[in-house]
Amino acid sequence: MNKEIIDKIHTTKLGEERIKRNLFLSDDNVINYLKNKISSKDCMIYKKGKNYYCEIDNLIITINSYNYCIITAHIKKG
Repeated sequence: MNKEIIDKIHTTKLGEERIKRNLFLSDDNVINYLKNKISSKDCMIYKKGKNYYCEIDNLIITINSYNYCIITAHIKKG
């Protein structure tokens, strides 16, 4: 994703709490943590339906492709 899109990425308060719980994060700045992951050259990004999926470091980050809201992030199973 380009910098312009990365700058638009956000989440809701409930989304932030869900992500922290799913990823076992104590960091209060969840958005910056995920933006850094998404910006990495090793991040594999693909679109499926209305969402972008970003896979890196055994994580899957789901982003709504219309408003760039991070819906959830979780640890990849298997």
